[in-house]
Amino acid sequence: MSYRIVNKKPLNSFVTMMDIEAPLVAKKAQPGQFIILRVDDDGERIPLTVAGYDREAGTVRIIFQIVGATTAALNRKNSGDFISDFVGPLGNATDLEGRKKVCIVGGGVGCAIALPVAQKLHEMGCEVHSIIGFRNRELVILEKEFSEASAKLTLMTDDGSAGRKGLVTEPLKEALESRENYDEVIAIGPLVMMKFVVATTRPFGVKTTVSMNPIMIDGTGMCGGCRLTVGGKTKFACVDGPDFDGFEVDFEEAMNRSNIYSDFERHAYEKDCNLFRKEVE
Repeated sequence: MSYRIVNKKPLNSFVTMMDIEAPLVAKKAQPGQFIILRVDDDGERIPLTVAGYDREAGTVRIIFQIVGATTAALNRKNSGDFISDFVGPLGNATDLEGRKKVCIVGGGVGCAIALPVAQKLHEMGCEVHSIIGFRNRELVILEKEFSEASAKLTLMTDDGSAGRKGLVTEPLKEALESRENYDEVIAIGPLVMMKFVVATTRPFGVKTTVSMNPIMIDGTGMCGGCRLTVGGKTKFACVDGPDFDGFEVDFEEAMNRSNIYSDFERHAYEKDCNLFRKEVE
């Protein structure tokens, strides 16, 4: 079975949004869950978080950053094209029941994962404060969507070219110091960002949930590639997560493991790009 790309839209030079026709996945998908896809029959399996869904249209939205050979190949697909596999929803949905006031902290392409959580909370009547951070203006995505789902939105950039200059932890700390009574802080983004969000909230004792997206292969817990140490115990992000108590995650171990295949990924991307250029020429 193949899955049709219904819509494709670049969000910036490195990030693309696609709506995939997958009625069975769309019927069950919830914020926080993920899918695993293959671009073609010979391709590798990659996990992508569900960035949205339309149950009536039977589509699931994915947003991905072009970092390796597979995401580069996926980005070469256009509306009307097909991909081979689209499996899900996998993982556990984010627990959102009973929240009255939540701060969502998103970093970079992680904002694509954070947005459906913010939207769902907003629909449930929760007061949502969102803090989203990027390196610069050119990389900003989903600002309008976050604004619509948030009672308060703070945009941060490293260089100050959009919004406020600085790190996402700065307005978060200010909010906590001003006694914003958050039921929970939900952080989704690069590991180092989530690590420092946790360091910021820990002194205030505010429940902090992080979304862990480590190396995954099968998405069912069989391969062990996504193992993490949480509260001194081994957990698997694909079946036990992807959401975990940020105070219990061993971020140093997670960051060390996430770098294992970075060189391989870069070389695969460069090889794929060179092959594609030759085919075009």
